[in-house]
Amino acid sequence: MTNVSYDEVKAPGFALMALESWRTMGELSLLPASTPLLKMAPRGDGYPVLVCPGFLAGDATTTVLRKFLSSKDYDVYGWNLGQNLGMKTTGDDGELLADRVMEIYKKSRQKISLVGWSLGGVMAREIAKKLPDQVRQVITLGSPIVGRPDTSNISWLYQKVSGHSLTRSELIELQEELKDPPADIPSTSIYSKTDGIVAWKTCKEPKSTLTDNIEVFASHCGLGVNAGVFYAIADRLALPEDEWSPFDRMTPFWRRAIYPSSGH
Repeated sequence: MTNVSYDEVKAPGFALMALESWRTMGELSLLPASTPLLKMAPRGDGYPVLVCPGFLAGDATTTVLRKFLSSKDYDVYGWNLGQNLGMKTTGDDGELLADRVMEIYKKSRQKISLVGWSLGGVMAREIAKKLPDQVRQVITLGSPIVGRPDTSNISWLYQKVSGHSLTRSELIELQEELKDPPADIPSTSIYSKTDGIVAWKTCKEPKSTLTDNIEVFASHCGLGVNAGVFYAIADRLALPEDEWSPFDRMTPFWRRAIYPSSGH
């Protein structure tokens, strides 16, 4: 899917949105019980990983995820930019996030994998396009990467906070700008059809030799504390550089866990 029709995509229904907080608490409470299965997730080799939070969130919201990735031997970083207020936080061209990526790259002298949640994923994916020599791969979590902010249940809040209200022509331009994944950089989207905030169809990567889409059963706000998401991220990050391949839906964890696992 390289483009999404304006007529076919709708914001998630009210019921899914209303259940977001309850489902998130449930996913968090179930995480400790998943520890034995998560121990089966592959380990890394110490290279750097930068985790970007979602809209209105900061590094505190990615603490659980970052601790898990640290336990898998990655050199994990928060973005250190405070609350994600869109371009007010990262700069009009994402220059502050790009500076953070370059800071980590110069320190580690290794390519960085970017993990971005919701709006943070959109930002991470765009920075990867600008810094292809510094980024190893991109993983997005419930991120509307095809440029349809108007199909989110909190689009009104984004417009109010950011002061950025898009016209229809601007939406079309944004969709055209965002739709293609970074060239020559593996990109994986982890998404949920039961997302209560973002329309899941806007989260899928177009099919190519370096993209994959992994469906999980999760709330939008629970993507950062969901065992299935954790396993999928660890699996993707552990791939040797230059040996990327799509996610194996027949891994022991995926067979045991109660998660859907569809691809493109």
